[in-house]
Amino acid sequence: MSSNAATSPTGNPEPDDPDPAPPTTGVRQIVLQKRTFVQGRPAAYSVAGQGMPVVLLHGWALAHHTYREVIASIASHGCWVIAPALPGFGGTHELPKQDFSLAGYARWVADLLEALHVDEPAVVVGHSFGGGVAIRFAHDEAQRVRSLVLVNSIGGSAWRKGKAIRSIAERPLWDWGLHFPTDVWPVLQATRVLPVMVEVLSPNLVRNPRATGRVGNLARRADLRAEVENLRERGLPITILWGSRDGIIPRESFEALCVAAGVEGTIVDGSHSWLLADPDQFGEVITNDMSVAKLARELELQAPAKKRKGLRRVRSLRD
Repeated sequence: MSSNAATSPTGNPEPDDPDPAPPTTGVRQIVLQKRTFVQGRPAAYSVAGQGMPVVLLHGWALAHHTYREVIASIASHGCWVIAPALPGFGGTHELPKQDFSLAGYARWVADLLEALHVDEPAVVVGHSFGGGVAIRFAHDEAQRVRSLVLVNSIGGSAWRKGKAIRSIAERPLWDWGLHFPTDVWPVLQATRVLPVMVEVLSPNLVRNPRATGRVGNLARRADLRAEVENLRERGLPITILWGSRDGIIPRESFEALCVAAGVEGTIVDGSHSWLLADPDQFGEVITNDMSVAKLARELELQAPAKKRKGLRRVRSLRD
């Protein structure tokens, strides 16, 4: 990078920098924990790498630092990864009551990216509850999203009861709990997943049980098939991944999202949190998605400035 190159507060070259430093690819990246203010309230996030912006949204009752190894894996592809602790978790203040919805979470993510000066579309990766937030964010903030990667995501709203397919909102809480142990089996996966989950899950449950429960109910009732169909109609690239042993997000829900998105979807060997158990495998699975998105970005950056696919700042109606 030239000595006078402009950089964002998080260290990534600004989109209009004519001489950005080539991102380091294939090298393990350092993951930093940072804090900022979003919508006037404190927020925590992790950041790593340089290059194409990637936003990683975590699952229910977890937080940004649960995904340290996943963040490092994505960043090694030559990406600038931003992974926030979503409101109510990991030290980020919860949303006000009037904003508590997936749309409210999506607005919060947009305001976070504004605060961090992310001035170009990002690849958005969402796991579990974070997948639902990612879908709504892509739906509501189209200019900010380059492509969407959903990992064992909520939103398909389908569950098999006997021979009938029912809405997942009808699934009793005890059945969710009954399937939770499958998420940490076999033993090898348990030794990797349990420590990182307990590190964050227990403090979240103790520190803010109300927010944890409210978000769980929001996730349980989410039906985002219409939003995904709309994204398909817009032509947004969508990748949907699912672990073959996931007892939390049933296969029927995964398939419903695939139908809505018009994609085949990819099934990997693993449970609901397979990416935490094997972040390197996750990095390999999304290699093609990152490569395609980076190529599109490079073509845009080579185009004349007036034709670039940047963000146009306008005064928010919420100001």
